[in-house]
Order: sequence, then C-alpha cells, then structure tokens
Amino acid sequence: MTITADGGGSNGSRVRLWKRELQRLSNELGIDIVVHHLPPGTSKWNKIEHRLFSFITMNWRGKPLVSYAVIIALIGATTTDTGLTVRCEKDEVIYQKGTKVSDAEMDAINIVRDEFHGEWSYMIRPNNRSDGAVDS
Repeated sequence: MTITADGGGSNGSRVRLWKRELQRLSNELGIDIVVHHLPPGTSKWNKIEHRLFSFITMNWRGKPLVSYAVIIALIGATTTDTGLTVRCEKDEVIYQKGTKVSDAEMDAINIVRDEFHGEWSYMIRPNNRSDGAVDS
C-alpha cells in the first residue's frame, strides 16, 4: 500500500501519532505501508486537492450548509465528467485529544527510511516481519 500525504497537519511527516497508527495498520493488515509526504509548504501540489475539493466547492455553492447531513449529502453527490465520484460518511467516533506517543512506542515502529529524504519518504513494515520482502 502506498500513501501520499501532505507535509503538515495530523498526517504530517513529523507526527508521532500518525506513524504509530500506521504501524498498527501495518501489523493488522500484515503489509508494508509506503509513505511519501509532500515537502513542507508544497501541499498545493496535492492532486487530490485540485481534483476533488474544487468540485465539492462548486457542488455546494449557494446552498446553505445547515447540518452535517446536508454537508455529507452534497459532498457525496459530487461527480465530474471524467468519472470522479466521491464517497462520504460521517465519522461518529469520538477521538481522545492530546494523545502522547512515548519514546518506547516510537522505537517499536518498524520504519525503513528512503535514502533520499527519509524524513518524508519511508516504509512501515509489520512488526512481526523482518525478511526482505516488500508488499505494496
């Protein structure tokens, strides 16, 4: 699995919780997760932002956003002539704020950094897997 992520925010290249949760996902699925972060200050290069958010904005233009249900319906109704469709649902989970990731938890992350800017490009492998195989 390969993920391209912005350089900042909750999935930023320096966010400890992001990496810990990717490790949990890698362990659960038993696969390698390759992550490529856009360099700092370059989220404008994110193709998803250009392809997706502009169409969502056009779709809900002039409509009052009076409830989560209305917002979700408008986002989910977004399509383009080139075949882009959007799936949207409300996440009802209440997430704990201020979660701290200890140094020991960070040390347990099975991370393999790329030679070129390993702070932005890396692979997280399942903790129970140490062979040279790569899943993607």
